[in-house]
Amino acid sequence: MEGAPVFEEFDPESDCDCPGCIHRRRSMTHALPVRQGGHPGAHGARRALVIAAAAGSVLGGGQALPAAAAPGAGHHPVGPPGAPGAPGAPGVPRVPSDEGPGVGDPGPGDPGPGSPQGGTSALHGAPEVPGSPGPTASAARATTRAAIMARAKKWVAAKVPYSMDSYWSDGYRQDCSGFVSMAWSLGGNEWTGSLASFAVRITKSQLQPGDILLFHNPANPEKGSHVTIFGGWANAAHTQYTAYEQARPHARVQTTPYAYWSNGSRYLAYRYKGVESGAPGGSGPSSGARYPGAGSFGPGANNKYVTQLGKALVGRGGARFYKTGPGPRWSDADRRATQAFQRAQGWTGADADGLPGPATWSYLMTGKGRDIPGAGAGGAQSKAPAYPGRGVFRPGQSSPSIEKLGGQLVKKGFGKHYGRGPGPRWTESDRRNVEAFQRSQGWRGTAADGYPGPETWRRLFA
Repeated sequence: MEGAPVFEEFDPESDCDCPGCIHRRRSMTHALPVRQGGHPGAHGARRALVIAAAAGSVLGGGQALPAAAAPGAGHHPVGPPGAPGAPGAPGVPRVPSDEGPGVGDPGPGDPGPGSPQGGTSALHGAPEVPGSPGPTASAARATTRAAIMARAKKWVAAKVPYSMDSYWSDGYRQDCSGFVSMAWSLGGNEWTGSLASFAVRITKSQLQPGDILLFHNPANPEKGSHVTIFGGWANAAHTQYTAYEQARPHARVQTTPYAYWSNGSRYLAYRYKGVESGAPGGSGPSSGARYPGAGSFGPGANNKYVTQLGKALVGRGGARFYKTGPGPRWSDADRRATQAFQRAQGWTGADADGLPGPATWSYLMTGKGRDIPGAGAGGAQSKAPAYPGRGVFRPGQSSPSIEKLGGQLVKKGFGKHYGRGPGPRWTESDRRNVEAFQRSQGWRGTAADGYPGPETWRRLFA
């Protein structure tokens, strides 16, 4: 209608030296298309919508509406929430961002973050000193898994609100990549496109608390890019895990399907380079990644390597074997925990004698292999029955082994395709349940055809 508001572009004076405008001018380069030199992770924050003077006719009497500035466009310093002049401080309205739909606590139908993530920045979002190295130039700071998880839990307990424009009192940006930057104690705020430079790729089986699952969409970082902190497996099948993440409305922890609710196949596992006990390949900061020799372990041994072994075993599920420690003096708890880890790898005889050899040490120090199963989930107290051979599991075959297989599938939570049974005759329901179990191990193609081979059999009964 006549006199309706008109939307137009608004750019403030470019020579203003206030911190807010300095920050905005730097952000403008992030908003340019990549082909023109812009930052790939920015989401076009330079656009601003301003109510034109024609809006005065709507209010009447010549009264004009105040302009609605875009993030960074106003003349105010950028700082943590509550700082003078910062968004959210008394008297300063919080400026809305184009985060997209889905505001609110995501439920099972919409659990994703639903918004792009911020770019790299200094702590508290302060403008970086010209010519100074960016955050990614900083060396990885040494830390422990316990410290990483403690920092993550602190934000969850405080219910730190989600925001790409605000910074918590510790200086870290309140979005998903800022959350990981905080938990890893990085020197600045990273984004989903730079976090991998502080880490090394690992496999699903190597995941331990404090590692991350990262999806960065380089084609369009605004679409789906997200990162979560792995807090441990939530079930024996490793199809669900405890995820610590920063998402709307605030930092949270919840059980999450592996690897994530949406775009799950595109999430990759990473381990921070600075975490104690080393990274895959033994390239981490730990000085004990190299096997110290058989003489360092066994009755009478008392040295730092026994402590390092015990801590690694606790991190792989062996805490229940220790009433005290781990410590530098070799104990029966060390032997039993080591043996449980060796048996979890399927080793037997002299290979599972409870004394760590080079292979056991390498697996523990680099995160390889399988974790020690929980009490009552197999291991030292149970032994897998002998594999009966592939020919048993074929259409028309009948065998007690088929019924035993079906019972174990149900026990492991993979019995949904049974309308009745399981029984001794091989059926399509057996095949579909076996296939579901194989896929839960990360197998595809002929490795997940629904017909159990020796490895499927061993894992089912482990």
